[in-house]
Amino acid sequence: MNKIKFLMVAMMAMMTTSAFVACSDDDDDNASQSNMERYQNEVEQTVRSQKKNSKAILLVAFGSTWQQAYDAFDLTRSEYASEFPGYDVYLSFSSAICINRAMAGENTDKRSFYEPKYWLEAFGRVQYSEIIVQSMQVIPGEEFSRVVNAMKDFGNNSNGDLDDKYMSKVVLKLGMPLMYTEQDTRTLAQALNANFSKYAAKGAMLFMGHGNPDEYDTYKANVRYTQLEEALQAINNNYFVGTVDMADNFKVQVRERMEQKGMGSGLVYCAPLMSIAGDHAHNDMAGDDDAWDNGFEVNEDGEVEDTSWKMYFSHLGYDIDQNTFKDSGSDALVKGMLEYANIRALYKNHTKNAEVVDFYHSMYPEE
Repeated sequence: MNKIKFLMVAMMAMMTTSAFVACSDDDDDNASQSNMERYQNEVEQTVRSQKKNSKAILLVAFGSTWQQAYDAFDLTRSEYASEFPGYDVYLSFSSAICINRAMAGENTDKRSFYEPKYWLEAFGRVQYSEIIVQSMQVIPGEEFSRVVNAMKDFGNNSNGDLDDKYMSKVVLKLGMPLMYTEQDTRTLAQALNANFSKYAAKGAMLFMGHGNPDEYDTYKANVRYTQLEEALQAINNNYFVGTVDMADNFKVQVRERMEQKGMGSGLVYCAPLMSIAGDHAHNDMAGDDDAWDNGFEVNEDGEVEDTSWKMYFSHLGYDIDQNTFKDSGSDALVKGMLEYANIRALYKNHTKNAEVVDFYHSMYPEE
């Protein structure tokens, strides 16, 4: 995503968030507060009606408005409920834009997901003895930091209405993103190869991750994409990993690395390296956006704007198997990571190894 697009998205996010937290006069401020109270009450009612156990797991994704993504989330939540007996399992979105659009029924039936803060507050009110928050992110980047911050606010009882005795005893755990460590990248490489080796045997198998612009590269997480490509190429040189937002790792740089390995033509396959297949997968990767005009113009960030990966490689002499650029069918590759059982298993392993975080006692060391 180029800088102009990124700034526009950032402005939209700020505008959307302001509808929840800040308004221009007292009446609007009261209305905003009423919305927050309404959302909290809705979540609390859901938790009280669904509570069957003393422990809870909260899966936190960025979000989406695609039915294909919802199906993947629902499947994942269902598996968690089956494989983590003794835990109640819930799903949350961290993106206010995705939450609002889901509530409005954009592209799909209306659904309510809510931000993590509402779920955690409700968990505290019903007093779950153990809470695991599982990040559904691929890397520990900007979106993962939102997950951590929501947990910090809960652990520090930022609303000031939860029982201190309960807060001093509740066990709060954090399940890490898919590629939290460098070892995780090697583990993921093996799983991806199990799913995509038949394509890498015939041509270039490209994975499109999201990535963060440099100024939002929280925890310096972008390096995981480079490490993943290295781990995959140790298996087969035909694997490449690019992103839509990481500097020097756009589709242009992926093609340059391919040419360096003598792959200036031939078959190209693409798959999203994201937990779900949403806008980026269907549009940035597999869409029909095309800025070709007897050539491509590279912007100041080194990227070709307004052109999908499919169209970009098509114009530059590569062969594209159109059947793989669909979201259904035996050869379709427009699928998120959560649509693959062996990768869902990696997330569940992270949940099983979730780390205890103790934000309450970091605030009250005498306890």
